[in-house]
Amino acid sequence: MNQDPSPEALLRRATAGDEDAFRALYRQLSGGVFRFALHMAGNPSLAEDVTQEVFLVLIRDPGRFDPSRASLKAFLFGVARNHTLRAIEKESRFAPYVERGTAAGADSSEDSGYRAGTVPLSAGSSVHLSEPAIPDAGEDLLRREEIDRVRRAVLALPPVYREAVVLCDLQELSYEEAAQALQCAPGTLRSRLHRGREILADRLRAGERNPGHAGAVRFPASREEGR
Repeated sequence: MNQDPSPEALLRRATAGDEDAFRALYRQLSGGVFRFALHMAGNPSLAEDVTQEVFLVLIRDPGRFDPSRASLKAFLFGVARNHTLRAIEKESRFAPYVERGTAAGADSSEDSGYRAGTVPLSAGSSVHLSEPAIPDAGEDLLRREEIDRVRRAVLALPPVYREAVVLCDLQELSYEEAAQALQCAPGTLRSRLHRGREILADRLRAGERNPGHAGAVRFPASREEGR
């Protein structure tokens, strides 16, 4: 009989001493944790450090995870969120986005730490954060410029809205899981997500009107109480 491959089942086996189960759990969830931290901070080194810290928390104190309160995925994203925000505050400003693997000449969505995703915008439009193979070099360049523009716009969102957009639109968590990760009510999560999409759409439109303006404006801190 095949063993349950769910994260919760893998954690139970890992806690009982099954090292293969922990490795499987890491392979299953570490990529998402890394991408979340990268989208939030724009710094691959910081994202790698956060990912390590998240799984060290799980190794050192697996009892911190309470399955009655959240899924394991939501719990890990919540830990990642706390570590990432603390790191951002410590740096006092966002580090510039650098493509992961650029120094080695890597040029793929996997190497850059970004997965394919869709950011819904206003009026039924959306922007896809994916990098499909396009035969025409000119179209490929334009596509990559669009992706980079959206990445920078996401990074410029106030953290309270950025984390909602990243979790729901880029990491594709359910509203319930995203709310668990952010320790807020689902209704609050939906409100933040809606506002984040509005700001993102406005930001992208501003960049279209003034290309030199893209990525230069910092949004004011959110007035929303709580996180």
